[in-house]
Amino acid sequence: MCSFVQKTKAAFHSIHSFLNRSSLFFSKTLGPLSKKKSYKLFIFTFLLAAILGVAYLALMPDISRLKKENPSKTAFMEYREKQWREKGRPVQVHQAWVPLSRISPYLVKAVLIAEDDKFWSHEGFDYESIMQAVEKDLQSGRWKFGGSTISQQLAKNLYLSPAKSHWRKIREALITWRMEQVLSKKRILELYLNVVEWGDGIFGAEAASRHYFEKPASGLSPREAARLAVVLPSPRKLDPAGSQRYVESRAEVIYSIMLKRGIVPPEFEEDLQPPEKPESPLVQP
Repeated sequence: MCSFVQKTKAAFHSIHSFLNRSSLFFSKTLGPLSKKKSYKLFIFTFLLAAILGVAYLALMPDISRLKKENPSKTAFMEYREKQWREKGRPVQVHQAWVPLSRISPYLVKAVLIAEDDKFWSHEGFDYESIMQAVEKDLQSGRWKFGGSTISQQLAKNLYLSPAKSHWRKIREALITWRMEQVLSKKRILELYLNVVEWGDGIFGAEAASRHYFEKPASGLSPREAARLAVVLPSPRKLDPAGSQRYVESRAEVIYSIMLKRGIVPPEFEEDLQPPEKPESPLVQP
């Protein structure tokens, strides 16, 4: 009941904001209107806002719970479990929840560089990346729905299926927008790093770190973090601990960016270099 009340308040807030913006837009665009036209315009705007409000209530999950509660299982995990059952594979979800403070800052930075470098500045949508993705789709003649931010990826992982459709993208956009309104950036990042897929049955930074590098997420080195970040687009095809050429080259790019930005101290790089062999003492004749 409380959840419904909160969602209703949020819906009415959105409708009120929509009406105010619509009224301002029409007044600037159309200029002074007669009472009759103003009345018709108000009715049309109100009905449209009401439809959007109903759609909002129907499509919006209770995101406010995520402020304090950690999701036990995501929609994407359930989707994978269904796939495993259908194929008769005895795979299970491996995940261990950890707070952001117990995840290596190197991994946090590497993931942001690889997946969403504008995370701290945007409000859920990277419009420049979206436009670039649309241009590529138009050129190829295929709609791939690219340009997703970490917030959008989290919305999809938590609540939606990976099926690519216009309807799913609409829901994803609504949930992303609401998530950015309700949750802090740090909380969004913490949720993402704990639920994102990192391999077959591997979810979250802690499970991935222990599976690939046999250490907790807090102990990851910069290069290990870069390798984990690289595989996120294709976590079941790429192995962060393996010797695949793409993983090695792309991880090196991310690592070099971390060095340039001062994320990895130069002293750390020097410590990784093998010590020089001491010169042999001169033999006196």
